[in-house]
Amino acid sequence: MAAKTQQIPDEMRRAHGRFERYRESHTGRRPIPEALWKIAAELAKEHGVFRTAQVLRLDYSKLKAQTAALGAKRKATPPMFVELLSALPSGTPECIIELEGPRGKMRIQWKGVTAVDLAGLSRVLWEPA
Repeated sequence: MAAKTQQIPDEMRRAHGRFERYRESHTGRRPIPEALWKIAAELAKEHGVFRTAQVLRLDYSKLKAQTAALGAKRKATPPMFVELLSALPSGTPECIIELEGPRGKMRIQWKGVTAVDLAGLSRVLWEPA
């Protein structure tokens, strides 16, 4: 039994202790509190339903149902953060470039420009002949 105990994760051991304290303090057939089922379901999602049911001494099918219900609740929860993207401007992007180099001055008015286009143009204009 000592070898099996060493392989049990710490969070599962803590949960086992909570279940045992609950069982010792309540006699008769009482339903397990929702908070304990939630802990068990969280552990089952991480470590598997069978192993969790075995360590916590729970009914496999009940734990499986609780784990599925926890997953359904999570999917129904709205996201905490939503990224809003702004719409692209209705017109074409426009750029005015004024350059002065060793060979003279130049002004370029460009519509529909991208950063790659600007980088290529700048290299051509600034490189020595």
